[in-house]
Amino acid sequence: MNKPIVAIVGRPNVGKSTFFNKIAGKRISIVEDVPGVTRDRIHADAEWLGHEFTLIDTGGIDPHSEDVLLSQMRMQAQTAIDLADVICFFTDAREGLTEDDKDVANLLRRAGKPVLLVVNKVDYLGLNNSLYEFYELGLGDPIGISSVNMLGFGDLLDQIISCFPDRDPSSDEEEETVIQMAIVGRPNVGKSSLTNRLLGQERTMVSDIPGTTRDAIDTIFHTEDGTAFNIIDTAGMRRKSSIEDESLERYSVLRSIAAIKRCDVALLLVDANDGVTEQDTKIAGLIHEEGKAVIVIVNKWDMLEKETGTLEKYRKEVIEKIKFMDYAPVLFISAKTGQRTNTVFDKVKEVYETSRKRITTGILNDVVNDATGNLQPPLQGTRRLKIYYATQTGIQPPTFVFFVNDETLMSFSYERYLENFFRKTFPLEGTPIRFILRERKKED
Repeated sequence: MNKPIVAIVGRPNVGKSTFFNKIAGKRISIVEDVPGVTRDRIHADAEWLGHEFTLIDTGGIDPHSEDVLLSQMRMQAQTAIDLADVICFFTDAREGLTEDDKDVANLLRRAGKPVLLVVNKVDYLGLNNSLYEFYELGLGDPIGISSVNMLGFGDLLDQIISCFPDRDPSSDEEEETVIQMAIVGRPNVGKSSLTNRLLGQERTMVSDIPGTTRDAIDTIFHTEDGTAFNIIDTAGMRRKSSIEDESLERYSVLRSIAAIKRCDVALLLVDANDGVTEQDTKIAGLIHEEGKAVIVIVNKWDMLEKETGTLEKYRKEVIEKIKFMDYAPVLFISAKTGQRTNTVFDKVKEVYETSRKRITTGILNDVVNDATGNLQPPLQGTRRLKIYYATQTGIQPPTFVFFVNDETLMSFSYERYLENFFRKTFPLEGTPIRFILRERKKED
């Protein structure tokens, strides 16, 4: 069953993200004393007194600004309002009631949803008197809290769950499997454009300004065959030298790395005009090290002049730049025109299932015997590696343990040979595989 949705809205810099982070129990939204820092909706699951719900943090609503980013923030906040079952309207006790607060209140009244008026930054008892002026908004009793000190949270959460629609416990269904897919890459390669194209709606901001998406944003989506995907749109990862003096950018990169860690499948977006850059290679390395299934997606393919064989030549160039990830399928798309984007979900599902593949022990050992029979491990001095037995111990990625006479006798080249032999024998496209060596005496 879908969880109730609670949207946190209000002017910029009234403490929405600080509240969100405290409730979520971890630093999910970027918190910085700069208006307009949170620029997209951020989701987190929360629970209070046995009631589960989804909390949405939004960028601040500046009703009168003509700035392109602030106007897009208004659009995203409006989307959150449309999705919400309950709206928490945040104001600032220290600043008092402002004209912008009144304009936002008028917007929320038209939504026809339960609205809780939250007066934040009531950090000490002397500020309680500041609550009275907010009655002017006509949104009921103001609820005074302090996001920083977590004062008044219990009262607010009690009010939130009291507004939830009644649910029928008998309608609860078994939890479905959701494939977590993270869209990662350098700034301005079209990650948000691809997200919007896949979802068929303006879910995340799209702008020609590099770094528009600063947070990793989750969206659940079901394809026609009923498969559920959680699409994680992430901030662009710049070169480290470009971000050393930008604390905001550092948070964004950390969040993108965290998105890679929690995804099942990573979509590495590459700009067709630039090819695979050094930074693309570094991001690919992060994905590989985390053992994630991966698809390399070459975006903006519509912008290249082509001739016979261009696609295959480009594919080889991509794999040449990331040889350690030569198992990755490469898709050529245009998020802008929609060219071939209809193939993305099918390929994600395919590599996800591959990453969870299990091979029976009998078949596995037959393949190991074939591999060593075809090419014996090289001698190192007077000794040779012997593989007594192999078994699969894990998935995502598929992980195999080899019991050997001496693990130091496994050379890099022979391990690479075994991996290639496995890949020729088993369908393992899109997923890394891991080999673990365990020393074992033959008599054991």
